[in-house]
Amino acid sequence: MAATLRKMKINEANMCAPGGPAADAAAIRARVDAVDWTRVHAELDAQGWAIVPHLLTHLEADAIADLYHQEQGFRSQVIMSRHGFGRGEYKYFSYPLPPLIQALRTAAYPRLVSVANRWHERMGKDVRFPHDLAAFLDRCHRAGQVRPTPLLLEYAPEDYNCLHRDLYGEHVFPIQIAVLLDQPGEDFEGGEFVMTEQRPRMQTRAMVLPLRKGDAAVFAVNSRPVTGVRGDYQVKLSHGVSKLLSGRRHTVGIIFHDAA
Repeated sequence: MAATLRKMKINEANMCAPGGPAADAAAIRARVDAVDWTRVHAELDAQGWAIVPHLLTHLEADAIADLYHQEQGFRSQVIMSRHGFGRGEYKYFSYPLPPLIQALRTAAYPRLVSVANRWHERMGKDVRFPHDLAAFLDRCHRAGQVRPTPLLLEYAPEDYNCLHRDLYGEHVFPIQIAVLLDQPGEDFEGGEFVMTEQRPRMQTRAMVLPLRKGDAAVFAVNSRPVTGVRGDYQVKLSHGVSKLLSGRRHTVGIIFHDAA
């Protein structure tokens, strides 16, 4: 019965969104524009992550999660246990990306560029990022990073994702987004989104991000600057997912740099 209701919801989402499981791109851009980016920027600076509630509707989340078991639209599948990454699996989307994923990626990138450039300046890095995603991807592609990195992850009971950083080549945009596609406590138990922060000469700090269905985590890919008594210094961040106790859990990841 639950599977039937889910399928009905997905079909309804598809009828509302021409072109398959994507909502109207203009609506997605408007939703991204309506985010309180001042708060997001402040929380990124303060702790390396921020939550954007309800970035996707439940219908959109169901439609994206349902893509996982389709054969078309993906360039590769990774079984985590084969590589020591944890347990579970994920698929990288191929180009062209689904319209909803493309709209989110294109609309969110310019909202994060100012933070990315400020972080690089504070960390003493020379690289600066263009305001337009297409220009940044052109830089990636000219360096041989041509494979799309947005991905869809699926977890079953006992699955987990080891702490890691999504680095795919020389060019790395320092912030990424993950959107939870299922409801904790209803669709699954366990499976918390976890981050750690390694601080010089201090113990590592652990953080659990309180996500609900459709919420987005905006977080540091690798490093971020922190103000100390002698000026700025770098901390290293990693992210992962704790063990799923029951149900199914899906996440869509929006990474802005492409892979070599």
